[in-house]
Amino acid sequence: MKRLLPLLLLFSLFISSCASNSAQAASEASAQYIENKGSDTIVNLALAWAEKYQSDHPDVRISVTGGGSGTGIAALVNGTVGIANASRSIKDEEIAEAQSKGVDPVEHIIARDAIAVIVNPENPVSELTLQQISDIYSGKITNWTEVGGEDRPIVKLSRETNSGTHVYFLETVLRLGNKEDKTLFSMDTLLLPSSEGIISEVRDNPNAIGYDGLGYVPDDLKMIAIAEEAGGAYVLPAIETVNDKTYPIARDLYMYTDGEPAGLIKEYLDWILSDEAQEIVAELGFVPVLK
Repeated sequence: MKRLLPLLLLFSLFISSCASNSAQAASEASAQYIENKGSDTIVNLALAWAEKYQSDHPDVRISVTGGGSGTGIAALVNGTVGIANASRSIKDEEIAEAQSKGVDPVEHIIARDAIAVIVNPENPVSELTLQQISDIYSGKITNWTEVGGEDRPIVKLSRETNSGTHVYFLETVLRLGNKEDKTLFSMDTLLLPSSEGIISEVRDNPNAIGYDGLGYVPDDLKMIAIAEEAGGAYVLPAIETVNDKTYPIARDLYMYTDGEPAGLIKEYLDWILSDEAQEIVAELGFVPVLK
């Protein structure tokens, strides 16, 4: 009997361990999960939403990662995410690829954003027209004296090509909304992988010009007031100027799902459009969706 006691104890511990592991596995299996990926512009907002939603719904897990709008849409097309974040509309060729794989992308506008053109606070230039910004980024204007500044070369900064912000800026600013225009970024434009990279470079370089989502621009950098055309009013980006449509570089922000959302994803998207979630939009410097 004394010899059996250690064996019985070990067996009891084994059973307890199995029961504990089974309970943990059952708990993890019962947790509801959303994979959310895409736009770096949206990532901080998406993280704030996920944190708040999970605190109110302990049985839900939401994974949020960036990588760019193109990355998020590609993940949706390949069936590896439940929600793709994008700071641009999905392209026709992306829709075609998705449909060829049995995926039906459905668009949801979840916030709005202004794209701020930013310079170092030492730069005396405070106003530019859209045409001047286009000419700077396409390489027609190369010195700050050409737009009322000091005799300094212009250092152009942009997001990388997989960024929805890059695509939007190319189409809306460089090409001035003309779909037939083939203007491209000048070859000497520095392509940076993140909003934070552009902020850091503008902060350190008095010759630099960059662009970023309004919610990412810190107080120590200078935002340029922009006019749609010469002689027009110069307007700074702000929630008010986006809503009254006087600021010319503003856009919708999107989440995409495969088909009309249902279940947990629908509940989450419905909450994102609620007053509670849209307050977070404003707190982070984006523009709430008007109802």
